[in-house]
Amino acid sequence: MTNLFDLTGRTAIVTGSAQGMGRAMATALAEAGADLVLLDRNAAGIEATAHTIGQLGRKALPIAGDVTDTDHIEKVFATVDRELGRVDILGNVAGEAKTGAAEDMTLADLRTTFHNLVISRYHTCQLAGRRMLAQGRGSIISIGSIAGVSSLGRAQSAYGMAMAAVIQMTRELSTEWAARGVRVNCILPAQVLGANGLGPRMEADPWLRDTFLRGIPAGRFGQPDDIKGLSVFLASDAADWITGAIIPMDGGNLAMNAGGGLLAPIMQQHAAVSLGKEESHSANTCK
Repeated sequence: MTNLFDLTGRTAIVTGSAQGMGRAMATALAEAGADLVLLDRNAAGIEATAHTIGQLGRKALPIAGDVTDTDHIEKVFATVDRELGRVDILGNVAGEAKTGAAEDMTLADLRTTFHNLVISRYHTCQLAGRRMLAQGRGSIISIGSIAGVSSLGRAQSAYGMAMAAVIQMTRELSTEWAARGVRVNCILPAQVLGANGLGPRMEADPWLRDTFLRGIPAGRFGQPDDIKGLSVFLASDAADWITGAIIPMDGGNLAMNAGGGLLAPIMQQHAAVSLGKEESHSANTCK
């Protein structure tokens, strides 16, 4: 069974791998046997990730730069061709968005968001996809968001629209390339703690933490390492017949109705009534 998840001999490229989910994904793929190409603007961060991967006995090639710069990415793939000779796995993690009230968003903000999250990722998929198609196999894993399938409603319209495009990109590419051996899937995280500004936002708004947690039935925020198992699965032969999948990693957020909640007052009332009946029954039994 373990051979299904073995990535020995495969090369993975992971963007945004200096920290957070990108670092966790890259480390997990290395733990499963893959060699890594690490992309991020944070040179010190990817050097640290490369050191961790080196200690696992795997190769790591850190390349600092802006992954949304299409010219830079083309040079990166040329370097990978020279240094490693193949691309088997792509982790599309990096990408920033502009936020703000919909009525105040500028067209420049909208263009920047779509370039960062959609156009640059599409281009990266093209570059990886061409090589994978030539090999007859490959796995592309994009990080989307629950915002791509339901509105977060917190001045993130551009972000939500772009993530919806990432989800549709996954469906389109998976449909075109499936018969030629290339799988394309998408992971949709909810709120994941890390160096992404979420912590300071919750500190600045005391209501935000409870608002988030009310939408997560599991009762906790995500951690970067939550992505490790799913990343290895989607990259490996264990997922050989899985493509075009849009997979929530959200503690149950998308499954729960907006009016639901295990700790809602109505549930507390039912629990109190049930407890009262049990206590009454116990008292009667003892008489």
